Amino acid sequence: MRRRRIRRPTTTTELNITAFMNLMVVLVPFLLMTAVFSHLTILELNLPSPESAGAGNQKAAFDLKMIIRQQSITVQNGSSIIKNIPLQQGQHNFKLLSQILLQVKAKYEDKQAITILSEANIPYEVLVQAMDASRTYFTFKEGSIIEAELFPAISIGDAPK
Repeated sequence: MRRRRIRRPTTTTELNITAFMNLMVVLVPFLLMTAVFSHLTILELNLPSPESAGAGNQKAAFDLKMIIRQQSITVQNGSSIIKNIPLQQGQHNFKLLSQILLQVKAKYEDKQAITILSEANIPYEVLVQAMDASRTYFTFKEGSIIEAELFPAISIGDAPK
C-alpha cells in the first residue's frame, strides 16, 4: 500500500516591515544631521626644478629661502642671511618668523615666492606651521582682524648640510 502524502494547505505570511521603515525614516535624517564630514585642505606646493639647482652661478635679485633646522630657522635672500631665529623655550619661534617675513614683504611687495628647506628629521607639524607663517599673517584693518597675504607661492625642498 502506498502511503499518500497529505498536503496541508500552507498559508504564506507577509513580512510586516512597517515598524522598520518608520525607524529608518527617523534614523537616517538624524544620522545625516549629526555626522561630521571631514574637511580636507589642500595646499599647492612647488618643488624646485632640477635646472634651478644647477644654476648656482646665476644670481637672482630675489630668492627668499627659509631653512628649518633642529635648533633654528634661518631666513635668507639668496646667500645673504636676513635673520637666524634660535629655539625659544625648546620650540621654534613662529611669531618672530612671521614678523621678519612681514618686513621682507614690505621691502619686496610684488614678490610672492618662498622656498622652505628643512632637515630630514623635522616634525611635520613644524613644517606646516612654517608654511602657515609664510603664507599669511593677521592684521587689524578698519576695526577688524583680517588675514593678509605674505608669500603664498611655496616651494619645498631639503636643507643643505
